[in-house]
Amino acid sequence: MIHDIFASYASLLDLNMWIEELSKPSSWGMILSLAVLECLLSADNALVLSAFVQRLPKHQQKKALVYGLWGAYIFRFILIGLGAYLIHLWFIKLLGALYLLWLAFKFFKDKYSSKSTTEEENHTPKAAGGMLVKMFGVFWATIISIELMDLSFSVDSILASLAVSDELWLVLLGGMLGILLMRGIATLFIELMNKVPELETTAYILIAFIGAKMGLTLLDIEIPNSIFFTVMILAFVVTFVVHYFHKGKEGRTV
Repeated sequence: MIHDIFASYASLLDLNMWIEELSKPSSWGMILSLAVLECLLSADNALVLSAFVQRLPKHQQKKALVYGLWGAYIFRFILIGLGAYLIHLWFIKLLGALYLLWLAFKFFKDKYSSKSTTEEENHTPKAAGGMLVKMFGVFWATIISIELMDLSFSVDSILASLAVSDELWLVLLGGMLGILLMRGIATLFIELMNKVPELETTAYILIAFIGAKMGLTLLDIEIPNSIFFTVMILAFVVTFVVHYFHKGKEGRTV
């Protein structure tokens, strides 16, 4: 096993292989396909990331996105060497699913408790978790939360990519490009949340759905990505309708 893992990393560090493969036009089509796949699979990751980062002050949001980007790259590189052994890392997906469900539960518990007003005034990110905030501070607690989610989502993404191609260099490069695209989606989500406050509640409803989706894969129950995208689009449409009516009421009141 260890020999196979080292051999996988050795193949990724072969410069001649990279030059030879990247000179083939057919390779770029596969790279683009894997990048798009990674981007689509990471829509849920982008949603979770934006919910975490949106709670930070504006001047820290970009820095958190950059740190999260590097963390995602590092985890992809580490886990891609494991290849076929990833299936044995089921406990990472279990912990990720439980963590997402806990975040959603905590968000709604705090939202409807007397403490929610105090938390919003202090700009304390609910996504980071109280214990992490006390130990590391708001910013680093958020970064740790982002990296934990990157680890969980990396397992899903790599397994899906390996099903498309068994060429590790293709999976790695396609994944790297996809992560970069996904961070752009996260930035868009953050901007939308700043303009439409109701989206925060929608984000945590979807986070609960994502946690359930991730947990069900451990029982060999796969919720197709098409269903997830449909649910996400419907949730956003309903949220914008609610926001429109809220603005209309505020206008009539004034």
